[in-house]
Amino acid sequence: FAELHATVAGLPLASSRVLPGIVLRRDFAAYCPMGGDLRAVLVTEPLRTPLPAPGVEFVVESEGQYQASLCWISRRTEALMKHLQSNNVKLLLSSVKQEEVVIYYAKLYGVSVVESLSSEEIALIREITGVSPYAPSGDNIHREITETAVATFCQPLLLGSKRCVHIGFTSVCAFQPHCLILCGPVDGVNEQHAAALQGAFTMLQQLFNRVD
Repeated sequence: FAELHATVAGLPLASSRVLPGIVLRRDFAAYCPMGGDLRAVLVTEPLRTPLPAPGVEFVVESEGQYQASLCWISRRTEALMKHLQSNNVKLLLSSVKQEEVVIYYAKLYGVSVVESLSSEEIALIREITGVSPYAPSGDNIHREITETAVATFCQPLLLGSKRCVHIGFTSVCAFQPHCLILCGPVDGVNEQHAAALQGAFTMLQQLFNRVD
């Protein structure tokens, strides 16, 4: 329930509504307008390769070597984003904050990015879509990307003064998510309404449990 409702203070209760899909309460880190169905990937790690790999000592003997390493990382990041584009991936959903070079190349190659998703939001998206996080494997970043979800739409949504992301996924199960937008004059009223609705849904779940 926590991931499937959002509250907006300062609006009348009559403005409350139910939206298909899910609402992520953060703005796009990069937004490239898109229409129709689109492919999306989940990531749980930074896409910019660090200079030293875990457990490896990285020795730089000159400024030239250091700059050359940074150039290699930038080219690899660009190649990865270009590979996403060539696989028709238009949306990147990340549980970590990506570095500026990733955002730059995402905009360049038409890939929208939403970052800093919570573990609960990642789990919800995985339940809806059935996909696992995508992880570029070492130096082989050009393998076929199979861990993709299908989104029927992905667009900005303004809730009061807060910019959010509204996404509709093609579900692989009977669960068809909808998000409840609760409006009210102040936060306290919204919290009361949310608690009452959550209690009502819990009661309905218990009422309709199968009894053998």
